[in-house]
Amino acid sequence: MISTTTTKTRASRPRTFSSFPFFFFSSFFFFFFFIFSLVKVGAFKAQDFKTYETSSFCNRHRDAAPKAYSIGKLIVPSSSSSSSASSSSSSSQERSNRKEEEDEDEASFDVLLDDMKTSVEMKLNAYANGAVRLRFDDILHPRYVPKDVLVPEETVKALQTKWVVERNMEKNAESGKTETVLKMVASGMNVRVRVEHETPLAVVVERDGVEVMAFNREETFAFETVDDVSGLAREGDNTVETFNSHTDSRPYGNTAISFDVSFPNATDMYGLPERATSLSLKSTIKRPSSQEEVDQKLHHESEPYRLYNLDVFEYESESPFGLYGSIPMLLAHGSKNVNGAGNDDGKARETISSGMYFHNPTETYVDIVKEESSLDERTSHWMAESGALDLFLFPGMDFASIHKMYGDFLGTTALPPLFSLGYHQCRWNYRDEQDVEEVDAGFDEHDIPYDVIWLDIEHTDGKRYMTWDSTKFPTPERMINDIAEKGRKMVVIIDPHVKKDDKYPIFKEAESKQYYVKKNDKTTDFDGWCWPGSSMYLDVTNPDVRSWWASKFALDSYKGSTPDLYVWNDMNEPSVFNGPEITMQKDLIHHGEVEHREVHNVFGMYYHMATAEGIEKRQNERPFVLSRAFFAGTQRIGPIWTGDNAADWEHLRVSVPMVLTLGLTGLPFSGADIGGFFGNPDSELLVRWYQLGAFYPFMRGHAHIDTKRREPWLFGDENTNLIREAIRNRYRLLPTFYALFDENSRLGTPIVRPLFYAFPDDPRVLRKDDCFMLGDALLVYPVMEAGASQIEIYLPKGVWYDVDTNEKHFGPKEFMKKVTMRDIPQFQRGGSILITKERARRSTKAQRNDPITISIAPDEKGEARGAYYNDDGISFAHASPSGRNRKKLWWSRYALATSTYDPVSSKVPFFIDETEVERVRVLGDDELNASWKQANLNPPRSPQKNTSDVAFESNGVLNINAPFSSMHGVFVIGLVK
Repeated sequence: MISTTTTKTRASRPRTFSSFPFFFFSSFFFFFFFIFSLVKVGAFKAQDFKTYETSSFCNRHRDAAPKAYSIGKLIVPSSSSSSSASSSSSSSQERSNRKEEEDEDEASFDVLLDDMKTSVEMKLNAYANGAVRLRFDDILHPRYVPKDVLVPEETVKALQTKWVVERNMEKNAESGKTETVLKMVASGMNVRVRVEHETPLAVVVERDGVEVMAFNREETFAFETVDDVSGLAREGDNTVETFNSHTDSRPYGNTAISFDVSFPNATDMYGLPERATSLSLKSTIKRPSSQEEVDQKLHHESEPYRLYNLDVFEYESESPFGLYGSIPMLLAHGSKNVNGAGNDDGKARETISSGMYFHNPTETYVDIVKEESSLDERTSHWMAESGALDLFLFPGMDFASIHKMYGDFLGTTALPPLFSLGYHQCRWNYRDEQDVEEVDAGFDEHDIPYDVIWLDIEHTDGKRYMTWDSTKFPTPERMINDIAEKGRKMVVIIDPHVKKDDKYPIFKEAESKQYYVKKNDKTTDFDGWCWPGSSMYLDVTNPDVRSWWASKFALDSYKGSTPDLYVWNDMNEPSVFNGPEITMQKDLIHHGEVEHREVHNVFGMYYHMATAEGIEKRQNERPFVLSRAFFAGTQRIGPIWTGDNAADWEHLRVSVPMVLTLGLTGLPFSGADIGGFFGNPDSELLVRWYQLGAFYPFMRGHAHIDTKRREPWLFGDENTNLIREAIRNRYRLLPTFYALFDENSRLGTPIVRPLFYAFPDDPRVLRKDDCFMLGDALLVYPVMEAGASQIEIYLPKGVWYDVDTNEKHFGPKEFMKKVTMRDIPQFQRGGSILITKERARRSTKAQRNDPITISIAPDEKGEARGAYYNDDGISFAHASPSGRNRKKLWWSRYALATSTYDPVSSKVPFFIDETEVERVRVLGDDELNASWKQANLNPPRSPQKNTSDVAFESNGVLNINAPFSSMHGVFVIGLVK
């Protein structure tokens, strides 16, 4: 048995209803009052949401005294690799002193409390990519593990490698602790795990002889279990809990888990989206120096970081409060002098990077211990309400290796359709077909490119999704086709709530199939309030329901849709206006009699998954579905955005660390609503937001129904010109964005990256979140203060070129740069090659076959590297080498050359790349530039033309003009005197 402490709750009196009429009218009053408050007020209401004190499991464990857990001997593996509860129980009876150097597929250990065996077992798995999986489970009543979040099970199993038992239950001469040491059997991986058996138990992961992370160093481990016999709450557990008059029956009682993971040698930790706060996670708690501090909670610096998907209107910045999505992933990093401490003295530095992913979608709080007096360790304390204790530990050499490991288990971003990387225009709501036509025409009239126009909930017939308001949108197919004729697309919103209406076919069919989430009686359909009023919620945890929902996107089912119509999933946290914390009760029942508390954070992802499957099956093309809610693995499905932000400078600023954090945790296809969803931005804020938004991986302007119209041409000619320039800059950079999405699909690397990603040994950038890199080529400093006439620039070591002036800088360097309203300072990194399309077009389709410009930024050695990617932009043919064009580019000895990443085996490739090189630009003020007279082309452009002219810009940039070399083949362009 495992002991637990007393539950503490802040109880409130439950609401009672004396009669049906009172309930009926009070519910309607509540609903319309709630809708009114959402539309008119739109401010964060802290009283609607829990804190750690009103979350009983977190209140129990945040300051709990250490428990006397220890680890038993290594269990002899059973003959079968499968581990059912019975076989695990049986195998745990077989013990032996293991011999050194014996291989193990899976290392299993009993968990003891007060030296008594419990029903909890610990397992360790090794993987060929260097990752370690650490799991604790109740073998009598196994915990729920989410399905379809990891990549397919066979893919995970294929990565598994063996352990070698180097030491078994031996005393460590230095520490005096009894240890079992396991070494990973994998080529090139020098990873060891030390299991410290005695109280307090610990699991330590080493790479190359250096300790990179440790489990339970802070002695916070606790694993609450249900009654051994009944599988329900233990006697003495407080079960029923209330919050704001909502009751949670909690039939299983206390099932929380608590643990800590420490990162020796780390100075900073990143991750735990989604929240509006700094890139480097701030400390939430200090190590107490006395019992008095604990009793009075004086060591609490703030609320813990919360992972619980919620519908949060106009969220606050600089807050640990969780928002619409959750990814329980942390990255840790530190750098120090090779021969000294952490101060910056210009000496050579070494870095240690590592990461972890907690595979559990239940409500979770995380405390960060980040005391500045301790420069060589950071600690995280995790407290989850229920679910499995299932950790993936990534002892990476650097951030790229961590992202490769994470991608191996959770997947990488599915290569999006090319149009989705263009600019998207949205508001709640475009009124009718004429409004759509006028907005579309406005972009053409003002010569501003865009790719997608969006319709919010008012386009439907009474909030019945997959329908159209016949008065406002009487001819939706014609409307969509008119947009598509210009090479553009349309997106409509489809939310997870289904209007309760017997005349609504989708409602009736799902009801007849028993496809809705159930109340805790397991038979009655759950009825909650959302935009349509009384609504049901599809149980998308059920694969059959997801398949059924996907079928509804077929063109003959979704009337008024066309192949150019795509989808936006909002409110899928899920949002329930009359529910606790504006979401579902935790004791609702899903497929397999699983409580909602077990699946809450993954519910929105399942809905996103089903919708994207429907769009994909509709015509066997890459889907585009935007989601507000997300979890680990969402990157395989589609993009997300940062939700209901506000039109103020602080939300502009915090959007940078928010988007960077999402990229660091495996979800790079994201962006913030340009201009802010709530409120009315002035022209300066709007221009600055477009300049920044052009670099978000997902670029969309969006606004609340009560805001003033803010199409890009409504702020005067001067501001129209500035916004046009910002959006055109996005389209210039699309070849670079597309190549970065291809790279992410293979390696998991972010699209936009913090400076420390490229410069991990520079302590000055580890907490810097006022700038970012686009890939590894372009450093961007957005202007994020009103009235700014100059901004502070820091350039790390190496060569940098000012994109606007071609001025050459040598880092590390700090300086002030003057800015006007036209400016968003950008610096191309020496050693990089940037590919752009310079011709102004109305959409991605219009610029499809435009030639490219190649900008070369030589490093100190006069060399540079880059990548190019292209395919048909929409189909899945890119999965084959013959369906894509992936090239390496390098510049050396004043010559540009290309080569293919993957040779095409087919004699007739599926994809013929018609792109040509319009111009090659060589940055810098090298005096040798003046001596170049022409460039040789190999192969020649034609039998008569094997050279190209060179010219110089006023700022010293050397241009190789009109070589028109084909990107489909390989070529060399060399300068000659």
